[in-house]
Amino acid sequence: MRSVVLRLDQNIFRPEAPRTGAMDAITDGMKITRLVVNGQSLPVADTLGNQIPNSQRRTPPLSRILRGTSARIPLSAPIAGHSSGTIEADWSFQVPRIEGARGFRMGRWADTLYQVAQWYPRLAVFDDLRGWDTDSYLGDAEFYNNFGHFDVSIDVPAGWIVGATGVLQNPNDVLTPAARERLSRALVSDSTIRVVTAAERGAGKSTATGTNGRLVWRFVADTVGDFAWATSNQFVWDAGHATIPTRGAVLFKILYLPGHTQAFAEGPRVVRHALEYYSKLWMPYGFPMLTMVDGPELGMESPMFIMSAVFAADHETGHQWWPMMVGVNETWYGWMDEGFNQYMNILSDADITGKQYKLDSLGISYGSVSGNELEPPLMWDGNYAGPFYGFQAYRKAPLMLSSLGGIVGDSAVWRAMSEYAKAWKFKHPSPWDYANFMSNALHRDLGWFWYYWLFTTERVDESIESGIGAERDHREATGRRAAD
Repeated sequence: MRSVVLRLDQNIFRPEAPRTGAMDAITDGMKITRLVVNGQSLPVADTLGNQIPNSQRRTPPLSRILRGTSARIPLSAPIAGHSSGTIEADWSFQVPRIEGARGFRMGRWADTLYQVAQWYPRLAVFDDLRGWDTDSYLGDAEFYNNFGHFDVSIDVPAGWIVGATGVLQNPNDVLTPAARERLSRALVSDSTIRVVTAAERGAGKSTATGTNGRLVWRFVADTVGDFAWATSNQFVWDAGHATIPTRGAVLFKILYLPGHTQAFAEGPRVVRHALEYYSKLWMPYGFPMLTMVDGPELGMESPMFIMSAVFAADHETGHQWWPMMVGVNETWYGWMDEGFNQYMNILSDADITGKQYKLDSLGISYGSVSGNELEPPLMWDGNYAGPFYGFQAYRKAPLMLSSLGGIVGDSAVWRAMSEYAKAWKFKHPSPWDYANFMSNALHRDLGWFWYYWLFTTERVDESIESGIGAERDHREATGRRAAD
C-alpha cells in the first residue's frame, strides 16, 4: 500500500469546501501538526495544506492530495500486504459557533452546550469495490467508517457533564456519590431515575469537584465506527434501561437542558420502546448502552449516541442497526441506511400506538416524484442525488420493501431482513450483497425486482380507458398497464 487516505471532515467548514447547503460558520478546518506512519514522520506542511510556495514542496501539489474532506497521503515506505501499520497524528480545529440546527452534525448553544461530531482524522475505508473511499463529506450522507476500538479521554471544567459514545470508565472520579447511586438504580428500576437534577449545578453538585477545577471523563467503546460527544454545565440527567434479548438490562441516558424538561418527558418511553422493538424485529441491540442528548442538532446518530429531540428519537435510535451495526456505505447508498430505517420506523410507530401499520400510503409520495427527470436511481451516488436526495435516501426504499412484501408477504420480508442484519453485523455489505442475500433467504429469483428498483427509475403506468356502468357499487372497466 503506497498511500493512505484520511477523512478530515472538519474541512467542510473551510471557505472553499463543497457542501450541500449554506452555513453561517466558516473556519480553517482541521489542522494536522504531526503525522507519523509506521514510525516515520511525514511533512504535514507539504501534505495537508499549510500555505507554503509550490517551489518548496517536497511532495505532490496540494491539489493532488487534498480533495474536499479527503486527503491521500503518499508513503515513502509502502505498507506490505498481510501486515499492519500505525498512524499517529496531532490535530486541532475550531468548534464552529453554530447556534442553529444547520451545523453539519455539530452544534453549540452559546457557551453552555457543545455537540461534537466528525472531530478527528479518520482512516478511510478500503474495500473490495473501489479501494480507498475518497468521497468527500458534503453535509449529508456522512457514514462509511471502519469498525474499531475507541479509548477517549475528554478534559472539561468540573460541573460540566459529558455524554459520549462508549461506556464511562471512571464514574468514581467524575460523578458525585449521589449520582452514582441513582445511576445504579436505573438498571433495576421500572421507573426513570433522575441522576442529576436541575437544582444540582456546579462542581461538587452536578459532578465531582475535580482537580484544579477540571475533570477528565474517560469512555471506551468496542466495535464502533465513530465516536461523538456532547457536554454542558446545564444538563439535567435522566436514566433508565431497556431489556434486550441475550443482553438483559441495557442502560440509556438522556441529557437535556432544564427548560426542556416537558419536551423530554416522553424520551425514556420512546428510547426504551425503540431499543426493545428493533431488537426483536431485526437482532438484539449490539452495544452496552445508549446516550441521547439535547442541543441545536435535533436529529443525528452516532454509535451508542444520538443528538435528538424526542420526535426524532425513534428514528435516531433505529440507526444503531444501520449503519452502526450493519456498516453500509451511506455516502453512496443512503437507501440501505435511511431508507431501511424509515421502513422500520413505520412499524415501530404502529406498535407503540397500538395501530395497524400502513405501508400502502408510501405510494402517494412516490407518485409525486416518479417520472420527474431529476429522480435519481437508488444506486446513484447519494452525494450527487441533487434535490431528490431525501426521496432517494429516505422514501423510496420503504416503498420497495412494501412492494416486496406484496410479493412474498411482509412477515417473510421481516424474517429475511433479520437474517441479513445478523449475517452482516459489524461488516460492510454492498447492495449486491444485500440483494443476493434477500433473494436466497426468500428462495426467489428476484433479479428482475432488484434491477427495476435499484438501477432504474421506471414505473408502472396505469390508466382507465373505458368503463361500463352497473347497478349500485359494481363497475367494470378495461385498462392498460405498461412500464415506461
